[in-house]
Amino acid sequence: MFTGIVEELGTIAEITDQGDAIRLTVEADTVLEGTGLGDSISVNGCCLTVAELGDGRWTADLMQETLDKTSLAGVAPGDRVNLERAVTVDKRLGGHIVQGHVDGVGEVISRSPSEHWDVVEISLPGHLARYLVDKGSITVDGVSLTVVEAREASFTVSLIPETLARTTLGSRRPGDLVNLEADVIAKHVEKLLASGLVDRLTPREDLQ
Repeated sequence: MFTGIVEELGTIAEITDQGDAIRLTVEADTVLEGTGLGDSISVNGCCLTVAELGDGRWTADLMQETLDKTSLAGVAPGDRVNLERAVTVDKRLGGHIVQGHVDGVGEVISRSPSEHWDVVEISLPGHLARYLVDKGSITVDGVSLTVVEAREASFTVSLIPETLARTTLGSRRPGDLVNLEADVIAKHVEKLLASGLVDRLTPREDLQ
């Protein structure tokens, strides 16, 4: 589990094509502190498992499912990526609960710079629209953000200077693809309502 608070920008060092998979090697610093083989690191919002550790770099295996469902299929050596280690129980939950399981890929539609922040509009796959509400949470390339306006096929977010400077969202332009993860709490609520369990747990008036 993650919080959506990016710890550092890493750099794609090497990509090894394995046919139906790739090995991705990332240069990093902060996220390697205390990290061992088998640990989880979020890369642009996608939870990856550390398979190899070297001097200032680490490697993960990406299966075809990951390549099909995330924007990591399009990364190249030299690209910067958002990195975050899995959260520990003693860490502050500065963002929101993030699983690192990408729900879909969106596209940056527009960005409107202002003096102190940028307003960015991102397209939204149809099956995710029901999970977004104004002032709710959304993860974009691993960054925990607050939805400004939830629309039918897109949404907007405001990026503060800290986000612009410390994440890849500062350089994303119209046409760029980004990984999206909806709030897991919204998914659980939807499932509970659909199952009828909530109704069954509601106290009956005649028993009160």
